[in-house]
Parts: sequence; C-alpha cells; structure tokens
Amino acid sequence: MRSRLLPLLIILLAGILLALGFPLAVSQAQAEQQNVVVDRIDDTARFASLAQFVTSTSQPDERRATLQRELDRYHDVYGIRAGVFYRDKRTMAASPGGWRVPGDGESQGAARPDGARAFAEALAGRRSHDPPQVWPWQRDGRIAVASPVIRDGDVAAVVLTDSPTGQLRSRILRDWLVVALGESAAMLLALGAALRLTGWVLKPVRTLDRATHEIATGKFTSRVVASAGPPELRRLAHSFNEMAGNVESALEQQRAFVADASHQLRNPLSALLLRIELLALELPEGNEEMASVRAEGKRLARVLDDLLDLATAEHTDASHVVLTDVAEVAAERVAAWRPSAEQRGVELTFAGQTAATGWADPVALSSALDAVVDNAVKFTPRGSAVTVLVRAEGDRVTVETADGGPGLTDEELERVGDRFWRSSRHQNVSGSGLGLSITRALLAGSGAGLSFAHNTPQGLRALISVPRSAPAAGPPGEATAAQ
Repeated sequence: MRSRLLPLLIILLAGILLALGFPLAVSQAQAEQQNVVVDRIDDTARFASLAQFVTSTSQPDERRATLQRELDRYHDVYGIRAGVFYRDKRTMAASPGGWRVPGDGESQGAARPDGARAFAEALAGRRSHDPPQVWPWQRDGRIAVASPVIRDGDVAAVVLTDSPTGQLRSRILRDWLVVALGESAAMLLALGAALRLTGWVLKPVRTLDRATHEIATGKFTSRVVASAGPPELRRLAHSFNEMAGNVESALEQQRAFVADASHQLRNPLSALLLRIELLALELPEGNEEMASVRAEGKRLARVLDDLLDLATAEHTDASHVVLTDVAEVAAERVAAWRPSAEQRGVELTFAGQTAATGWADPVALSSALDAVVDNAVKFTPRGSAVTVLVRAEGDRVTVETADGGPGLTDEELERVGDRFWRSSRHQNVSGSGLGLSITRALLAGSGAGLSFAHNTPQGLRALISVPRSAPAAGPPGEATAAQ
C-alpha cells in the first residue's frame, strides 16, 4: 500500500511546487528586465535633455559634439548602442558611428522590429516601458528603449538605445538556479514528510494485516499493539483485539464443549455397551439384530474417541516442536505398518532420502503418518503397492504417501479432510471420517501441513510437508503481540 500511496503524494507535492515555482521564476525574470528597462529609461531621459539644446541640424556645434561624446562614452563603457534621431530618421548623433534607426535600410544588421516599435512609440510621445520579455535561451535577444525629445511641446527627435542582454540572461539564469535549488530542497523535505506521514498512517495497517494473517493461519493468540497511527486506526486496532478475543473465546468454548461432551458420553456409552453384552447372553448366538447393535455401539465409541482426539489436537501448540529426522520417523512408521499391509496383500515400501531433518513435533508427525498410511493401506486393493517417499525441497521436507486405490474425483479431492466427510463410494469401509481432520489439526499445531493430489496412473497422494527452519521463538501459549 505504501508503494501506491507514496507516488500519489509525491506527484501532488511536485505539482504544488511546480505550480508555485513557475510563476516565481517568471516574476523574477520580469523583475530583472524591469530593472534594466528603468535604467535605460533614465539614460534615454538624460540624453533627451542634452538633445534639447541642439539647435542646428546642418552643421555640428559644441552641444552636438557634447552629445556625441556622451553617446560614445556610453557605448564604450556599457556596450549599448545609442542614438538621437530626428523625426525623419536622420541622425543627430549616434554611437557607434553609422548606426541607423531600426528599420532603416542602411543599418547593417541593426534593424529590429522591437527597436522600430520603440521608435514609433517615442514619436507618439510615449516612453518605452514594456519591451518583450527576454528569456535565458534567447541568445540574440536585445532590449530597445526610446524616449522622445520634446521641444516647444512637440516631439523633435527620439533617443533610442539598443542593449545587449547577456548579463540580464545570466542574472535571470542565476535567479532560476536559486529557485531550482529551493524547489529541490523543498521537494526533499516534502519527500521526507511524505515518508514519515505514510509510515505513520500505514504502520497500524501493516500491523493489522500481519495479525490477521497470523489468526488466519491458526495463531489465535495474536494481538495488535495500538500505540501509533491516526486515532481512527487505533480504535480499529482495539476493535480488532476485541474481535480476536471473542473469536478465540468462542473457539475455546467450542473445543471445551466437544471435549467435555465426548468425555461425558463415554461413561454412559460404556454402561450401555455392557448392558448390551449382558442382554446378548440371554439371546441365541448369531442373532443379527444384536450383532448390528454391537457394531453401532462400537462405531459410536470410536466417533467419541475421535472427537476427543480432534478437540485435543486443535488445542495443541508448537511447544514440542524440535529438530527431527523426518526420514527416520517415516521409515519407522513404514516398518511398523508393513505387517498389517502384508496381511491385506499390499506391498508397503519406503523410498527417497534416508536423512532429511525438519522442525516438527515427533509425536504429532508419527500420528499423522499412521493416519495417512492406514488410510492408504485401507483403500489399496490386494496386489497393489503403497509407497512412502521422503524428499527435501527448498525450505520444506515432504513425506508423500502414494497408494494404488480407486482415488478421488476433483470434487471429492476438494473435500477430503473435512470433518465427518467420506466419499459415497467408501461408505462400506470402517471409519468415522475424522481421521484426516485430526491429522491436519495435529500438523497445523506444529507448523506442518497436509495436502492431497491425484496419483498416476491411479490412486491418491497424501503429502505431509514439514518446515526446515525453526519456528519463531516465544514462550508456549503466550499471546503474540504484533508490533
């Protein structure tokens, strides 16, 4: 979730910074150019005051020479072209020499539309005050500023300056660099704030997700420490803990009820079976009804025993998990079940690795192997084989029990291991339908698992997987607080 939320915040913050940075950069460029324009207006006003005293247009006089010297000095010092031109564009004084009014055909590359526009504004009696904006990427950009020379209330001449913009573009670029550095620093600060904000907001979510996963995998003692995050998420964490506590309490009550009911029913059932045996002594031997009652009574006793085993298995934890040689345990159980398989005409063999260690409860693992091997031998026809294969793959050790029985359909394969479920094709085989459920519960308590798959060419494969890495350390039975 953080990888999805953080880019959205970064894009939003970057958009805000850019929306503020671009207008700031434009305003800085405009301010720099405005300073240059104001300076040029002051300069043209000074030259215009000097030009007012030039009375002769046919022969140079002392005042025109003074004006020319001022223009020459101005050009030499600042590199700015400047000139005073009559209304008909004849030159009163100009520097450098030969510079003409923009738009004049004799100007050598100096004619520019900006200068022509400034000259026209000055002829109309207005000073240039808003030339086009110059940007740093305009290598040939120049600024033309003109002021009218007023004599007797009329425009007698025009003072025109044509300034290079190299320094102006450098100052604008320098200001933009400062803005860019400021934007970068602000972006880094915003990124750090976004990281802290998303971490603060999502920490309770991650904790809840971890605790939910632990409860989903059977660790019902998992809880959430609601010490960080927004108040709404802290309230959600408290509600989650209350819900988890209620669920755990309900499951404990259910397990206790099943265990107590199974235990309490065994005594009257034993007494009932004893009375049935006493009653059978009064009846002729071979009575079919009495044999049926005995069978049903024994079946009920097995169901009660299995229910008690199931309740006990679901209440187990990982306190007895130790490093175990899974292959050795599997080989022992195969050897123990081989005589029973031979009596049924089934060949029971062990294959695979002879040494493969994993973390498991040896008693639970042995009981699980007994259940799956018994189930495989029970449903395998005479003359077929059952193979128990041990292999280590990645971080798991797998014990595969493959039989040659009739197998299960895809629909039945999805339900195998459910409580009291038995295939309709196997109703005549003895059993309560709880054996595989007990096996799965025993394995889940030690971190192992049980799954089923089709066998080739026929039959069923039962796979017991045991982790090769040690379980998380912690005192048995202690509630796990998700931090």
